Amino acid sequence: MSATGIVGIITVDCNDLEKVAGFWSALLGLAEKRRLPGYVFLDRICPGGPHLGFQQVPEPKTLKNRVHLDLGAPDPAALITRAVELGATRLRDYDESGFRWTVLTDPEGNEFCIGAGG
Repeated sequence: MSATGIVGIITVDCNDLEKVAGFWSALLGLAEKRRLPGYVFLDRICPGGPHLGFQQVPEPKTLKNRVHLDLGAPDPAALITRAVELGATRLRDYDESGFRWTVLTDPEGNEFCIGAGG
């Protein structure tokens, strides 16, 4: 028996389950896979990768995320524009040693980044 784990689901806490799950479903093009009371699970992020899940919680987000998603795209500017159209807020842009990325928040303030590649 192996004592190592695999990442099966990345779960995001949220207050408005429909709004946040809908935002990420549209942004990443992931279909809803399963629904339970207080939970929505989207399809796998990539083949063989984890699912993206959302858990409804009563308390609002108050501090910076300790874990966040870094999204890669061949055209980061187009993905940033799409994210903002879906309800994201653009916070700031970074350029460190030629590596560029943008920090945004989803509709409930959960930070994520968009950069080149993927």
